Amino acid sequence: MIGNLAARVAIGALFVGHGTQKLFGWFDGPGFEGTQPMTKNLNLHPAKPNALAVGISEAGGGALLALGLATPLAASTLIGTMITAIRKVHLKNGPWVTKGGYEYNLVLIAACAAIAEHGPGPISLDHLLGIEKSGAKWSVAALALGAAVSSAVIAAGAKAAPAAPAPQNGEAPLAESVITPSSSGASGGLAS
Repeated sequence: MIGNLAARVAIGALFVGHGTQKLFGWFDGPGFEGTQPMTKNLNLHPAKPNALAVGISEAGGGALLALGLATPLAASTLIGTMITAIRKVHLKNGPWVTKGGYEYNLVLIAACAAIAEHGPGPISLDHLLGIEKSGAKWSVAALALGAAVSSAVIAAGAKAAPAAPAPQNGEAPLAESVITPSSSGASGGLAS
């Protein structure tokens, strides 16, 4: 009971922090104007709605998780954000966070899946409202929904990407640049 509450509150609060960094520039974050170029450079088009979506997903999903409200949905929102971060930022760097890898994101996915499976516990709004859900099917649902939304967002972003200018006079095409956490000034890039 206490461990579950501690995990929910710690993970949820940290996601609220990351989301508000992206939305409002709190905690030394880039703010909404700084998050838009990041989403654009990650090929998540259109940039403005995707910047808003990532900030709301992290802040809103984190708040719901911390409160233990709509817990499987909160978990799926955060899982989707982390899957997107792995695919767009961290996967190419391997697993270790010391090299900009995805280990931190993967731990957060596993923690959110575990919380969805075990439920938010008795100290939660879900419990208070009598809508608490738990069991393996809720963990699988949170993982599946998070993965599906991540895939849809990435596919939609690629489809909405502006066409690259055609090379002229035998020039090689320009490679797409990607902002990494260290070069963007953002705390941790898409998925801190």
